[in-house]
Amino acid sequence: MAKSSATTKTKDTQTSGPASSIQPIMNQQFDAPKPLQKYGTVSQRLPIGLDEKTRQQSVTQLNQLLADTMTLRDMYKKHHWQVVGPTFYQLHLLYDKHYEEQSTIVDTIAERIQILGGVAIAMAHDVAELTTIPRTPRDREEAPIQVSRLLEAHQIILKNCHDYAKQADEAGDDGTNDVVVSDVMRTNELQVWFVSEHVVDTQLVRSE
Repeated sequence: MAKSSATTKTKDTQTSGPASSIQPIMNQQFDAPKPLQKYGTVSQRLPIGLDEKTRQQSVTQLNQLLADTMTLRDMYKKHHWQVVGPTFYQLHLLYDKHYEEQSTIVDTIAERIQILGGVAIAMAHDVAELTTIPRTPRDREEAPIQVSRLLEAHQIILKNCHDYAKQADEAGDDGTNDVVVSDVMRTNELQVWFVSEHVVDTQLVRSE
């Protein structure tokens, strides 16, 4: 019995030692050192064969695309929740599908920015300041209005894609050119097609 008590006492001592006093260190943001990297700068951490000027140009343009893409992504989710009318089911599903596709683009753009040595924009308030897409009202709107807003946003992104892809190509940044064309541009063009067909003015006819 004595041996058993000693064993128990040893275990109790071990569990009440230094491990039990470990606590998370809170509120470090109030006395933080300098950030690891400031937004708007680029570093040469990864040897990818591009000079600083080229990286900086691509990072700036990609952050613009990122802010606009995040805005468009959230517009799709808003409309997914709020759509009403005879085409509710079709648009409800289509909006959510496009939301998921835009979410994938967001990750692709942000990862490219990190590869280039930049800092990707991330927070909603920063996105709101940077985006060039007009602000969408909080109200519920009719489906044709939703579609028109989405098409305007797509067009803004696609116009930038053409400019940015050309500049990346001229600068020798083939990776960024590929992301802009293969991922952003082609996905947005395809989504424009699917969304546009919902507001085509077609006349119903009776076959003879």
